[in-house]
Amino acid sequence: MRYSPESLIAFVEAAALGSFSAAARKLKKSQSTISIAIANLEADIGCTLFDRGGRHPVLNDAGRLVLIKVEAILAESERLDALGVRLAGQVEPLLSVVMTDIYNFVFYSEIMAGFDAKFPDTELRCGPSEDADVIHMLQREQVHIGILASQPEYPPDVAVARLPVRAEFGVYVSVNHRLASISDVRAKHLKPERQLCIRTYAPSAQRSRGQAWSAPDYLTLMEFAGRGFGWAELPVAMVDRFGNGLVELKIPGYPRRVDIDVAWSRRTPLGPAGQWLVEQMLIR
Repeated sequence: MRYSPESLIAFVEAAALGSFSAAARKLKKSQSTISIAIANLEADIGCTLFDRGGRHPVLNDAGRLVLIKVEAILAESERLDALGVRLAGQVEPLLSVVMTDIYNFVFYSEIMAGFDAKFPDTELRCGPSEDADVIHMLQREQVHIGILASQPEYPPDVAVARLPVRAEFGVYVSVNHRLASISDVRAKHLKPERQLCIRTYAPSAQRSRGQAWSAPDYLTLMEFAGRGFGWAELPVAMVDRFGNGLVELKIPGYPRRVDIDVAWSRRTPLGPAGQWLVEQMLIR
């Protein structure tokens, strides 16, 4: 392949972030290095890929077509790296996994039993995390695998696969909350009441608006709701198991189903234990 991996990665990051300087910061390179890498790619392909007339470079028609091909090339390269790790038998001594609370209740015990039997010498570390925090930890290489509610989009350096399970969410309050006495709850009834919502701590996370209490996990929100501090959108499976003292509000559109994704960093290919764990989750 005459196209250098560095040029392809620089191109994808610049396209995703909307500027060469942002791509340079992300990749820990100088802006001139990114500019040269993209210029070399344009020279190899034979046409410009960005319109550079404005304040920020914008993909042109050729760039959008090339982006599709480059993303496919990098995905295949990632799979080749993973195959190489498996063939070399480089079993990792530690595998760290963070997961959303909405997946804990469908995390099959037989998968864990299989992991224990197949990789007895690999330390497994599991912890809770949600949404943007999961992505942030993957990008900072603090964890190997993240399981999270499906996001509208992901950074190009994060690989994602859709799990074959979905979570259901309902809206809940304490049995003693004033909303619990309303038989036909609508959005207008929720608006003046305090909302209890997820708030992550990643730099890209959106802040809560209006009268709200927030927490980084659903278990804390469920505790807040149970004490009558407000209403919360919570995983139905979690409330069924632990939510004594909560009542589900009958609101149009609920229960709401949510897809669940498994994600990992493209920059640090998973070892045999991590690949096996992801494969098992995808077939269950």
